[in-house]
Amino acid sequence: MSRVRVESFAVSIDGFGAGPDQSLANPLGVGGMALHEWALPTRTFQRKVFGQEGGSTGIDDDFAARGFDNLGAWILGRNMFGPIRGPWPDFDWKGWWGDEPPYHVPVFVLTHHPRPPLQMKGGTVFHFVSDIHDALDQARAAAGGQDVRIGGGPGTIRQYLRAGLIDELHIALAPVLLGRGEPLFAGLDLPALGYQCVSFTPSEKAGHLLIRRAGH
Repeated sequence: MSRVRVESFAVSIDGFGAGPDQSLANPLGVGGMALHEWALPTRTFQRKVFGQEGGSTGIDDDFAARGFDNLGAWILGRNMFGPIRGPWPDFDWKGWWGDEPPYHVPVFVLTHHPRPPLQMKGGTVFHFVSDIHDALDQARAAAGGQDVRIGGGPGTIRQYLRAGLIDELHIALAPVLLGRGEPLFAGLDLPALGYQCVSFTPSEKAGHLLIRRAGH
């Protein structure tokens, strides 16, 4: 059966999944890139995200690679698609990634402001949906039995956790203090929602936690 997963989501020691003040110059917020120093050098990220050869192997790469296994669709919050807030001034913005985003499957972007689907090179099609349940229903249908990955940001993950719709989370605990930004687990009682940490694997650059919902 199709599962709903969060993969390779990095969080600072003080609990932030993104830095403050997102902008074109700081897509992950101020200081946010430091959360991903474990992932960026890996062979998986070099190949899947940057289209390059080479890269590091080992624990970090193993976790990065598993995040792309058996994926049929993604769900993103609007801030993961771009820095624009409110109604779309036009449809010129096509995401952070250029003409060929690294998804290669349907991607459902949560927004309260309608926009036509956007076909990109490499098989990525962005669909714009206003409701988390509707987005998940469409993503499951598009995935054709494969898994759905919730890509973030923190607010989107919190909504799906609160609704009990995420089966498994891979959290990479980065040895970084951001001080402020967007917290991942604020206001959530994960044990009460049925979640438990089932493994912790340290590497030189991160601590990898797997959190699962009971029965999954």
